[in-house]
Amino acid sequence: MHWESYSHKEIKEVVFKALEQNLDYRDKPVLGLPASYLDTEVFYDDAPFLKDAPFLSALIANPNHIGCHTLNESEAAFEGTHQIEKELIDLCAQQIFEGGDEEFDGYVASGGTEANIQAIWILKRYYEIEFDAQPNEIAVIYSEDAHYSMPKASKLLSLPAFVTKVEEDTRRVTKKSVESCIAKAREAGVKHFVVIMNMSTTMFGSVDDIDEITGWLDCLEVDYRVHIDGAFGGYIYPFSTKSMAYTFQNPKINSFTLDGHKMLQSPYGTGIYLTRKGFIDYALTEEANYVKGKDYTLIGSRSGANAIAIWMIMRTYGSDGWKAKISSLLRKTDRLCGNLDERGVPYFRNPEMNIVTIKASHVSASLAHKYMLVPDAHGDDVKWWKIVVMDHVKQGVIDAFLSELDAELSLTV
Repeated sequence: MHWESYSHKEIKEVVFKALEQNLDYRDKPVLGLPASYLDTEVFYDDAPFLKDAPFLSALIANPNHIGCHTLNESEAAFEGTHQIEKELIDLCAQQIFEGGDEEFDGYVASGGTEANIQAIWILKRYYEIEFDAQPNEIAVIYSEDAHYSMPKASKLLSLPAFVTKVEEDTRRVTKKSVESCIAKAREAGVKHFVVIMNMSTTMFGSVDDIDEITGWLDCLEVDYRVHIDGAFGGYIYPFSTKSMAYTFQNPKINSFTLDGHKMLQSPYGTGIYLTRKGFIDYALTEEANYVKGKDYTLIGSRSGANAIAIWMIMRTYGSDGWKAKISSLLRKTDRLCGNLDERGVPYFRNPEMNIVTIKASHVSASLAHKYMLVPDAHGDDVKWWKIVVMDHVKQGVIDAFLSELDAELSLTV
C-alpha cells in the first residue's frame, strides 16, 4: 500500500493542466452541449485567488463526469479531468484494496448510499443476464446493523431482503440467523444471493467476519456474490488492520463502497464505487445514445470537481501521511476507551476503528444531547450512544465530557 504525496505546487500543475485539456466554453463555438461554466454573475471566474485554488477553479469550470472513465470511451470535452478520476479509482482499487495489476472499474458517486445501490443493481443484472433469473429469485442478505441503504436498494430494485441477527454486546453476526435466512429464502424460491458485508457499521464500527460468514454460506452451498459496504471504514480499516480479508486479494469480494465525505473530509457528494473488471458492463444503459461511451452509472451527470477533491486529499497526504493521521485518531480513541474502562462504563468498540458506542444506561439523554452523541434510534427506546473520534474532536472536549459523566456517575453510586 503506497502512493506518493504531492506538494501544493504539483497538485496545482496536475489539476490546471487537466482543466486546460478540457473544453473551455469561452474559447470554443459550443452550440450543442446543454451546460456551461458556473454563472459568472454569481460565481466570479476572475478572482485573483483562483490561481492558487485548483478545487474552486474546477468547480467554476464545471466539468461533467457523466459515464465511467475507467472504460475506453467517454465524453472528449472533459477528458483532462476524467483522467484524474481514473487515477483516483486506480489508487483506491490497487493501493488501498490491494488490487494488484488486475484492472478495475468504478466512479465517484453522490455518496455511499448510491454506491451501495449501484453494487446491488449490478449484481441483480448479473444474475438476470447470466442465469436468466427473475427478481424474486435474487435476494439481498445483510445484518441488522447494516446501513439503511440496503433496505432502500432492495425496495427500489424489487428484491426480497433477509436480515441476519447480531449478538447484542459483540455485534457479531450469528450463524443461526444466517442459516435461518437462507432457509426462508430458499422456501420462497430464491436461488441467488447478493451478500452485504460491513467493513465498519455506521453505528458501532463493527466489522463483519467475512471469512466466517462466507464459510457458513459455502457449507450451505449458496450461490452468492459479496459487496463490501466500506462507506465509513474504507478510509480507516485498511490502514489499521493487518488482515487481508477485506481486499481484492479475497476472491469472494466483488465490489466495494467508500465514502470520501466521512473520514477523508472531502465535500458531500463524494462516494466511491469500485468493482472487478467486467461487472460494470451489467449497468450499461444502451439508451444513452447521445453520451459518448454510453452511461454505466446510477447518477448520470456528476461534478468532476468532486473527484478532483478526493484525489487532491489523497495526493496531499500520500499513503504514509494518511496512515499517520489514522494512527493519531486511533490513539485518541484508545485513550477515550481507557478512560471509560476506568469508570466501569460499558461500550462497544472495534479496536481498529474510531467509533465508541456507549450503553445508554450509563449516559443521560441531556449529556448525550449536549455533546451531540448519536443514538441508535431516535425516541424513547435508546440503547446506545455513539462517539466518533474525528479531527474536530479535541482532547479538551473529550475531557469535558468525561468530567460531566463523572458527575452523573457519582450521583448514581
